[in-house]
Amino acid sequence: MHEMSLCEGILQVLESEAEKQGFSRVRRVILDIGVFSGVEIPALEFAFEVVMRGSLAEQAILEINRLQAQAWCMACAETVEIQARYDPCPNCGGYQLQVGSGDEMRIKELEVD
Repeated sequence: MHEMSLCEGILQVLESEAEKQGFSRVRRVILDIGVFSGVEIPALEFAFEVVMRGSLAEQAILEINRLQAQAWCMACAETVEIQARYDPCPNCGGYQLQVGSGDEMRIKELEVD
């Protein structure tokens, strides 16, 4: 389950930022996760709870924003939203798409004390 190691990475970021910015508790963590990221949300939520035990984020609320994927269609010169990596362009039906987003995972916002 790679979600466990993702949460360990999140905790490292939280601890590093707490040291830099001088906060001692994390109340809320908001993540942006793209639909192509390969992250299983239920597994991530479970891993977050387990990994954060005994840390500065033990009681933190995890919020997840699912980001849709977008691609640039070379045929119609438009940015379009796609549901799967090899979908055709919803505008022109062409397959010359360059995926631009949807595989990201980032900490968007923290609420801290």
